Amino acid sequence: MKYDSITEVIGDTPLVRIDQAVHGLRHIDLYAKMELLNPFGSLKDRAAWNMVRPHLAGAAERGDTLVELSSGNTAKALALIAGLHGLPFRSVTNRMKVPEIKDLLLLLGAEIDELPGRAECLDPTDTDDPLTRMYQTITAGGAGFLHTDQYFNDLNVEAHARGTGPEIVADLGGLVPDYFIACVGTAGSSTGVARALREHDPTVTVVGLVAEKSDFIPGIRNIDEVHEVGLFDPEVYDAIETISADDAIDGLLTLVRRCGTLAGPTGGGAYQGAVRHLRRLDAELTERRTAVFIVCDRVESYMSYVRERRPELFRQPARGNSVGTLTGDELAAAKVVGVADAQEWIVKDDPLIVDLRSAFAYRARHLEGSVNIVDELFGEMLQGGLPFGRGRPVLLVCPVGEKSARYAALLTRMGHPDARSLDGGVIAWRDAGAALVRD
Repeated sequence: MKYDSITEVIGDTPLVRIDQAVHGLRHIDLYAKMELLNPFGSLKDRAAWNMVRPHLAGAAERGDTLVELSSGNTAKALALIAGLHGLPFRSVTNRMKVPEIKDLLLLLGAEIDELPGRAECLDPTDTDDPLTRMYQTITAGGAGFLHTDQYFNDLNVEAHARGTGPEIVADLGGLVPDYFIACVGTAGSSTGVARALREHDPTVTVVGLVAEKSDFIPGIRNIDEVHEVGLFDPEVYDAIETISADDAIDGLLTLVRRCGTLAGPTGGGAYQGAVRHLRRLDAELTERRTAVFIVCDRVESYMSYVRERRPELFRQPARGNSVGTLTGDELAAAKVVGVADAQEWIVKDDPLIVDLRSAFAYRARHLEGSVNIVDELFGEMLQGGLPFGRGRPVLLVCPVGEKSARYAALLTRMGHPDARSLDGGVIAWRDAGAALVRD
C-alpha cells in the first residue's frame, strides 16, 4: 500500500482475538483492538489528528505554536504532527512522570513546561492554579497558540465515535460486542466508542477502568482525577471499576509473554480489568458472548516504570526501602498532620521539612525553611538507608499529601521515630492561608 502522508495511516487498526488458553473464559470471546499499531504508536494518534487537522492551515499561516496540556501520548502525536507541518510544539504539564516520554518529546523538538499545578486534569475555574492560568492564556484568542484542548474538545470523542467504534463493529462482521471494557484517561476513546456501539445496539455493557487512588498508571486517571476531566460523563459507563499498578503490570506481562503483543501498562490494565470483570459473568453464561478492550500503546516507553515496580523482571534485586513494598497496614499507620497542627509543630520542634515536588513547583512557592528533594531522588536516597539522623523530626510535603504519606510510612518502617506527612499537601497549606515563600 502506498500513502502520501503518514497521517493517512492513522486508524484501521486490527482486532485480534485473545486465545482462550490465556484468559480462561469459557463462554466469552475476548478481542483486543490494537491501537499500538497506529503510526505514532498509540490510540492518541486518532484524537490528536482529529483535533488539529481543521486548524493546521490557519496555524501555519499565522505561525502559531501548537500546544497541549499533556505529558504522554497526545503530546507525542502532536509533536510529530507539528513537525510535519513546520509548527513548533509545546507540552504543558504538572509533571513529566515517564522519563522515556520526556526524552522522546525533547528529541522531537518539543518545548516542555512543567508547571506546579494540582493535577494535569485542571479545573478551569481554579484561578490560583498555575496550570489554569496557562490554560487561560493559550485559549485566549489571538494569543499565538493553537490549543487542541484534549480534556474538553469534542473532536477527541468524535475521533473514536467515527473511527475506532465503527471499526470494531465492522471487524466483528457488523455485530456489536456484548461488553466493551475501557481505561479512562481523557475519556475521549471510551465515550466515543461507547457512543458508536450504542448506536448499533443500546444494550452493550460499557465498563470504565480507573486507577486506585494511591496508584499511578500511565494513561489512566484515578477516581478523583477522572471527575476533573471535561469529557468525562459517568452516565456513559454501566460500571466503573478500579485497577492497581500491579494489575496493569500483570496484564502487560500476559499480553507481552503470552500474546505476542508489545502492550504498555494501559493496555495491560485494560486486559486485566476486562478479564476480572468478565470472569464474574462467565460462570453464569450458557451462550457465547463477545468482549473488546483496547491495547492503547507500546511497552518500550515504560521500561523505567516497570523496572521501578518489578526490578526482578530485569534480573535486578528487589528494592527493600521502597514505597511499593509497603503493606496496607503500614500505609494506614502513616503519621499525618493537619495544617494548624503542623504550624504549631514547626514552631515547637523545628522539624526538617522535605518538599518532594518538582524543582519548578518548589521555586514557585514552598514552606519557609523547607528543602527540595524531588520524590524520585528521595526514593533513590532511601535505598542507602535513612538520609538524615533520627534525632530530628521530619515533615514531608507533596502537592496533595498522598506521596508524602507513603514516604512517611516508609521512614517509620526504616526506624525514624517521628516522620509525618502534611495532610492535603501544599494545596491544603495554601487554601488555609498559611504562608508560602518564593525563591
